[in-house]
Amino acid sequence: MKKSSIYLRRPADDQRVLVEAIASWTESLRDTISSAAGLEQAIIATENHCPLAVEEPVQRLVASLRYGTFEDALRRFADDVAHPTCDFVVAALITASTHHSRDLSQLLTHLSECARSECELYLRIWVSRARTRTSVRIISGTIACFALGLLIFNAGYLRPFLTTEGCVVFFFVTMCFAGSLMWMARIARVETPARLLTTRQQWVN
Repeated sequence: MKKSSIYLRRPADDQRVLVEAIASWTESLRDTISSAAGLEQAIIATENHCPLAVEEPVQRLVASLRYGTFEDALRRFADDVAHPTCDFVVAALITASTHHSRDLSQLLTHLSECARSECELYLRIWVSRARTRTSVRIISGTIACFALGLLIFNAGYLRPFLTTEGCVVFFFVTMCFAGSLMWMARIARVETPARLLTTRQQWVN
């Protein structure tokens, strides 16, 4: 599975942590731009106090700035984070570097506010689905305890499942139960929109 697909299918809580980190880094970059000599210097200055969720991508971004082009380094960074919110920030930085945008700070402020709103959305999703996840755990634990109790205290009740027909029925019931658990786990995940920027390999080709 491609790395970007893994990022886009994170649970809502993981999505929230990543988007919140992107928002914090964007705000840090915005605050640093006014005191830095340029955009590249501002990005380098954020390396030592960036959020943990994007720490490694930012470190690789800073390293890439020292030996590659600005746009190529930013596209590598977007691929490392692999999230649409980060793509918007990267697109804004690339546009500002090529067209010398004067409203970059205002744009970064707007992007960070949008990211914060997205964090709140993920938080509401995570809280609303916490009850469902708890119910699944309770049901699974109850069925497992019931089956274990039958096996220990009333093994004769399970003898019909040792026959050919019983094995077929047991397999069918088990698959239905497993499928239900997989379905519940799937709806607990959040699929974000498609990325704004193409991957670096597609861009190079």
